[in-house]
Amino acid sequence: MVSSSVVSAPVYAPPYVAGASWVQTAVGPSLQIVPTPSGRKVSGERAADVAWREVLALAPDGDTPGMRAQFDCHWTFARLVDPDKPSWNLEPDRPVVSADQMVSSRCNPGFAEE
Repeated sequence: MVSSSVVSAPVYAPPYVAGASWVQTAVGPSLQIVPTPSGRKVSGERAADVAWREVLALAPDGDTPGMRAQFDCHWTFARLVDPDKPSWNLEPDRPVVSADQMVSSRCNPGFAEE
């Protein structure tokens, strides 16, 4: 008798964001986003859109120019480079830049990470 086993990829379901809150830092206001364990591991094209909607449900005033681009950069790269980073910090005072500039600045265009 031949036994076969099917290994399926884990499913990481929403929510992807545990919290989003505004704090004041040395560089000004910062929206600190805390991903859930699913948010740290999920893949797929639509997951970032779902996560961003969750952020805006928690902090509707976070939808300002450049903030989604910072979020996308963290979503794409911070999860790989520093998967256990406690929060992803988005600052509305950062300049709006190209995708290449965003990546080369390590998701922190305009000035150093706080």
